[in-house]
Amino acid sequence: MAFKKGHEIATIDVAMVTITVGGEVGATTEIGLKTATQIQVDPSIETTDAIKLIVKGVLIAQKRQVDTLTGNTITLTDNVFNPELVKVLQGGTITYGTDGAFESYTPPVAGAENEATPFTLNVYAAHYDASGIILDYEKTEYPNCEIRKPHYGQIPELRKVRVSETA
Repeated sequence: MAFKKGHEIATIDVAMVTITVGGEVGATTEIGLKTATQIQVDPSIETTDAIKLIVKGVLIAQKRQVDTLTGNTITLTDNVFNPELVKVLQGGTITYGTDGAFESYTPPVAGAENEATPFTLNVYAAHYDASGIILDYEKTEYPNCEIRKPHYGQIPELRKVRVSETA
């Protein structure tokens, strides 16, 4: 048997998180979150039961259980309020002054239909060497995200439908 060492990439922290909205080329908007420093990804796994054919106490055949990854719950920790991001996540209205400065955010009315827009979550982690120098950044992309529950002071938990990772 041949032994092959895997490619190890030393990533310690999240360098930047962006959210991309819109699917048409040239019509996308990307919102950067430079203050998000922690990310937690918890896989959602669907398990089908094993099936066994037992005749007179003897196992004749069996079909093993199957575990299928159906998505992830992603939790980001951030310490700033970004009204453009909150509008993407839960809808609502942003009011700007005549000078273009942010004035107010009005959330959707309780019981209203969800106005959230599906988006792609991009996570950039710094790749370090042994001397602490950043060599490059690794990008992980989570398409088809949607909000699950909003929290102020923390970016909401996001639920994704499928995972696609790019380097």
